[in-house]
Amino acid sequence: MVILGLFFLLLDLVIGIPVPFAFLLTAMYFLLTGDYEPTFMVPYAVKNLSNTVIFCIPLFILAGKLMERGNIADKLIGLVEESVGRFKGGLGIVATVSCAVFGSVTGSAAATLTCIGSIMIPRLEKAGYPRGHSTALLANSAVLGMLIPPSGIMILYSWMGGQSVLASFLATVVPGIALTSLFSLINCFLLRKDPNIVVPVIPEADKTAAHKILRLKKASPALMMPVIILGGIYSGIMTPTEAAAVAVVYAIPVGMFIYRGLTLKGIKETLIDSGMATGTIMIMMFGCSVLARMFVEEDLPGAILQLLYSISTNKYVILLMLNLFMIILGMLVDDTSAVLLATPIMIPIITEIGVSPVQFAAIVAVNSGMGNITPPCAPLLYLAGAVAKCPINETLRVTCYLLFFGWLPILILVTYFPAFSMWLPGLVLGIR
Repeated sequence: MVILGLFFLLLDLVIGIPVPFAFLLTAMYFLLTGDYEPTFMVPYAVKNLSNTVIFCIPLFILAGKLMERGNIADKLIGLVEESVGRFKGGLGIVATVSCAVFGSVTGSAAATLTCIGSIMIPRLEKAGYPRGHSTALLANSAVLGMLIPPSGIMILYSWMGGQSVLASFLATVVPGIALTSLFSLINCFLLRKDPNIVVPVIPEADKTAAHKILRLKKASPALMMPVIILGGIYSGIMTPTEAAAVAVVYAIPVGMFIYRGLTLKGIKETLIDSGMATGTIMIMMFGCSVLARMFVEEDLPGAILQLLYSISTNKYVILLMLNLFMIILGMLVDDTSAVLLATPIMIPIITEIGVSPVQFAAIVAVNSGMGNITPPCAPLLYLAGAVAKCPINETLRVTCYLLFFGWLPILILVTYFPAFSMWLPGLVLGIR
């Protein structure tokens, strides 16, 4: 029955049924064909959703939307441009780093792509960047928010897998920074001989220390937002939920009174948009929580492990197969759905073969990001094409470079070299 249930779920996803309804339909299949009582499963899911860790997800969604409407993201981009945007290919680095910074606050690749893309695409086009190059770079960079904390999918991973949120955050920091650096280098390499790239001429007045200090002062309220959030979490002063609440409280006065991009009407619209996004995620989490419980009761992880052992008992071969499965899953559904579905199934398997669940957090994050921009499905690549009004075929060359020389090396490192993602959790929390 469990194999039919899994097949039913994958069929729902492939034919295009919305993910929350696909989870709920599969759960109904188990309720109708198995020995499960709704009076047991529904309270179990509601209890799971009452976890305080979950409260930070709608708060981070709201904080990200407030940043977008309040011109906070625009000021962050200006500060990054002042630092690294003054040489050939520098504006591409600005786009990459801005996505990493903004994504770290929102935890949403789609929100990052929409916000940063709408700001950066006109600037990149004006500077002579090929539109396909810009679109592919932004699509890949938007995913960096999955890796650089506080990451929404790492909160979900911790919740579904029963792991420490801080440990999961720490496991993805080094891979996230490494990917940001690789994307920046690949961007500069691809543009090194492009004669159309316009290198900005810096006026003499802008080179003075006084001008740089003035720019830093103007951007400092925006810069303090990620500093407060990340500093509060890593210092232990705040939990992720408290940090998310502080981010919302901080973003409103900064957006309204300092940068003057946020109005009372804008706050109302932001609350409505955030409520709709949160409702969709919560319905999805409810259905997935019920479904995950049923999969565990039916011992789906054990059945998958036996299938993998029938192919090979080698730990590294099993990890390779799990990576392929997660990349394909990431191609079919969004990052949130992929993590909610894969985590309860995979945690028992990787524990059995001797892989730390904290290391697996980095593996899940990299796979989810990579799946979202891997053709032929590539949901984020299509979203980027819509934002930039660029045909997908124009983005494929740059996407292939970023996949093979960016994502793939990091995936190999987090999978087969545990120290790459584990040394920071080991240093801070003593996790080995």
